[in-house]
Amino acid sequence: MSTLFPPLPEPPRRALLEADLPEGEPWGWRLAALLLEAEDLARKLLTQGLSPGLAQVIEDELLALRQRLHVLRTSDRLASFGLRPPLPAEVAALEVLEEGDAQSLLHLYRQHGYGAFARHSAYLFGGRLEAVPNPDPVSFAALVGFERQVAALRTNVERFLEGQPALSTLLYGARGCGKSTAVKALRTAYAARGLRLVEVLYPGLGQLPALLEVLRPLPHKFVLYLDDLAFSAEDPGFHQLKALLEGAVYQRPANVLVVATSNRRNLINESWADRPDPGSTDPAAWDTLQNKLALADRFGLVLTFPPFDQQGFLRTVSYLLERDLDDATRQAALRFAQEGRGFSGRTARQFADWHR
Repeated sequence: MSTLFPPLPEPPRRALLEADLPEGEPWGWRLAALLLEAEDLARKLLTQGLSPGLAQVIEDELLALRQRLHVLRTSDRLASFGLRPPLPAEVAALEVLEEGDAQSLLHLYRQHGYGAFARHSAYLFGGRLEAVPNPDPVSFAALVGFERQVAALRTNVERFLEGQPALSTLLYGARGCGKSTAVKALRTAYAARGLRLVEVLYPGLGQLPALLEVLRPLPHKFVLYLDDLAFSAEDPGFHQLKALLEGAVYQRPANVLVVATSNRRNLINESWADRPDPGSTDPAAWDTLQNKLALADRFGLVLTFPPFDQQGFLRTVSYLLERDLDDATRQAALRFAQEGRGFSGRTARQFADWHR
């Protein structure tokens, strides 16, 4: 029994039925998947490197897998179980399985990662990392009228992908104006260059140090996406985000970039009671207020998405419907917005979906 790679479920044919395999001879793909599923081994190699003893054990177990593959291919010849093309990580894993050694297995993990990181480009983190099998394929072309903001965002992220210094980014503006679309479009545009999008949900803020340690040794570049931020003054999430942005005991990995969206410029839900009396001579009271309001200043790049006007709304509707608007459609779109929804990218999307 292998001590490094997961066992092939029994009976073997059931393992084929339960797996999502690419097109082609199925046994090779299924056993190659075991290499990508060996998460403990992959993490050890990525964080500690390849020792001589571990190399010997890996090569012994690769040989055993090759022998098992030969038996399955000769005793149970089957046509393709899959219809999709293989992922680059699957092709590389099959090459290691068929003729690679311990060094080539290490190279596999350094190029493609392991587990869900080798197969997916979007994730949710709410304390546990979960892959998103069907991420939103939205593109930057949907952001009509925000060319300047999109250009600045893309320039910053391209620097990040190239290993140059990049700035934590805050996208600020009214509801429905395209901030979230801009962040999700990063994955669409740059997944092929190794960008991965991790949406951090509120429950996950307290587990950020653990998440960063998982991401640190991986070969990909991760955008940590925090959507619709707004903290109360005493919210523990405020302190978690502040530590992530300005530094804590843990070091933020070089392959992680923070991008957040918010309807509030300073990210804090304020009330008048939070403000010191204008005549107060207590320095601590004013220092506390400034500390709360300075969270947004920790973002090196702040991009403002102003509200839509009528013309911007109609241009977006035209783009989404993929045609020029006739007078009837223009009037229907304006009525749709003026019935309480307002002029926004979200309203334009809702109208286009309804009008098709």
